[in-house]
Amino acid sequence: MAKGHRSQIKRERNAQKDTRPSAKLSYARVSVQKACFVLDAIRGKDVTTALAILEYNPRYASSIIKKLLESAIANAENNNGMNVENLYIAECYADKGPTMKRVKPRAQGRAYRIEKRMSHITVVLDER
Repeated sequence: MAKGHRSQIKRERNAQKDTRPSAKLSYARVSVQKACFVLDAIRGKDVTTALAILEYNPRYASSIIKKLLESAIANAENNNGMNVENLYIAECYADKGPTMKRVKPRAQGRAYRIEKRMSHITVVLDER
């Protein structure tokens, strides 16, 4: 356990926090593997280029990530006062979320397990 008063511990933890604008989406109904295909395409790109890539990408995850990126851009503008033209995607990653277990009936009284996977997606922006 950390030593010191609770407010002091909280102050130290907040000092270590990342101040870059970001957006998180928890429990997205897309697997990590499928989300990472789209995230790899936009990592390190300018925001306008990334939005164009997501607009014309046929994958389902691209529509989810596009909304998330627009949210991160709004956070950068309103909370940090950053200029949109200078923003780029510093980090973007998908973490594994919980899995919904379902059962599908099969022939001769058997049952197959269906796993509906979820992910937690994070997009972090930075200024050039």
